[in-house]
This record gives sequence, C-alpha cells and structure tokens, in this order.
Amino acid sequence: MTNYDLIRRPIVTEKAVGKKEAELTLCFEVKPEANKTQIKAAVEKLFKVKVAEVRTSIVEGKLRRRGRFSGYRSDWKKAYVKLKAGQKVPEYAEI
Repeated sequence: MTNYDLIRRPIVTEKAVGKKEAELTLCFEVKPEANKTQIKAAVEKLFKVKVAEVRTSIVEGKLRRRGRFSGYRSDWKKAYVKLKAGQKVPEYAEI
C-alpha cells in the first residue's frame, strides 16, 4: 500500500477549513484498513511536515433514495491530523 493509496483525498468543508486555520489540523479521507501510524508516516512523507497526533473515525453511510428505490452509501474513514507547533500548513485547497 503506497502513501497515495492510504490518503484518498483531503476533506474541504467549512469545519475542516476552520480546524486547519485555527488548530493546525488537516482532515483527510483515508483507506479503511489504514492505522494511525501508517497515516502519520504518509502525511509526513507527502507534505514534508511533522505530525503531533492522528485521530480517526468511521463515518457510516447514509440512506439515499431515488424515488421508490433506496440504498446506502458506503462507509468511509476520516482522519484528523494535528501538526506540531511551528509547522507550515500545506495549501491543498483555495477557497
């Protein structure tokens, strides 16, 4: 599993951008099989920053309907990566 396989995409929402600016915390969608040490190593290598801590959570898929047909979206894993003090926050999204 490469670093690009572990980190699928950055999450760019109002909450995630606020955490990025205020708390030096990045938010990513990651592979469900990834653990915290793998996520930490991948972020440090890809963005060339030092990571203080990693928090993860499993987001359950929502029920979605299209007329009379219904189904569930897939479950996915989210990682909050807090950078060490003094690190430059990478710019992966401009709003």
